[in-house]
Amino acid sequence: MSALNQIMDLRSRMAQSIIGQTEVIDRLLIGLLANGNLLIEGLPGLAKTRAVKAMAKNMDAQFSRIQFTPDLLPSDVTGTEIYQQTDKGSEFKFEPGPIFANIVLADEINRAPAKVQAALLEAMEERQVTVSGTTHKMEPLFIVMATQNPIEQEGTYPLPEAQMDRFLMHVQITYPPVEDEVEVIRLVRGEDIAAGKDAPKERPPAIPQDAIFDARSEIGKIHVSDAMDRYMADIVQATRTPEALSPELASWIEIGASPRASLALDKCGRTHAWMNERDYVDPADIRAIAHDVLRHRVTLSFEAQGSGKSADDVIAELLRLVALP
Repeated sequence: MSALNQIMDLRSRMAQSIIGQTEVIDRLLIGLLANGNLLIEGLPGLAKTRAVKAMAKNMDAQFSRIQFTPDLLPSDVTGTEIYQQTDKGSEFKFEPGPIFANIVLADEINRAPAKVQAALLEAMEERQVTVSGTTHKMEPLFIVMATQNPIEQEGTYPLPEAQMDRFLMHVQITYPPVEDEVEVIRLVRGEDIAAGKDAPKERPPAIPQDAIFDARSEIGKIHVSDAMDRYMADIVQATRTPEALSPELASWIEIGASPRASLALDKCGRTHAWMNERDYVDPADIRAIAHDVLRHRVTLSFEAQGSGKSADDVIAELLRLVALP
């Protein structure tokens, strides 16, 4: 099977476990193929954790889940040096933490204090962890998928803006339509019945990691024209100088996006084009992923918040005003 066929097979398997969230599944796959970390936000019970688990269980990859709590310590995430007594004498041995996996689920990341959140920074950006002066490299396939609940405030620690910028995309999960919720009821009921049977259910072969690396290689060859490069740069620049487009837009944006936004638009745009079986990027690819790339990188003003404007509202207006190539 080609890399694209294997990725589409993975997408189909995930869709069997996650009803009515095809866009979320696509965003998870884009993050995986673009080699970036994802922040997944949604209300309780909307299958944030289930979506990540559905991806991991269908791949030949090591999965690790970290439940973030207020009493968590950085060493609980990264690992620590342990003093051991052996026949040859005493020594310190590094015991890796749960961060050393291929797919890491940081569940409810905003429930742990800043020092624990910061423990993820080096791994997310540099693909390595330094403990007691020694650097330990992560696996070639490594991605952090963090979840958070937008409505909880008590006992939570909001992510700093600088750390939010480390996430390739900020994916939001919304309520499913009633028809899909009926299918969810039937799916979970069927799983409960199957779990009570003794006979193990046969699963198809896991998607190999080589499929991900092959896909990334093909995505790297996707053609991006000079006009598309300028279009991506214009979108990001518009978040910094919104007064050039509209006084109203300028009153909504307090701080614009960093250059990481341009790089994310490029990576995600090429991945979106590849998943749609095209060898070039067009404006539709950029506009399809712009909200996920920018919603956590644009800081809204008090005026925008007072007017009830969301980041998605501001980004939609920005995309309407920036000229197409």
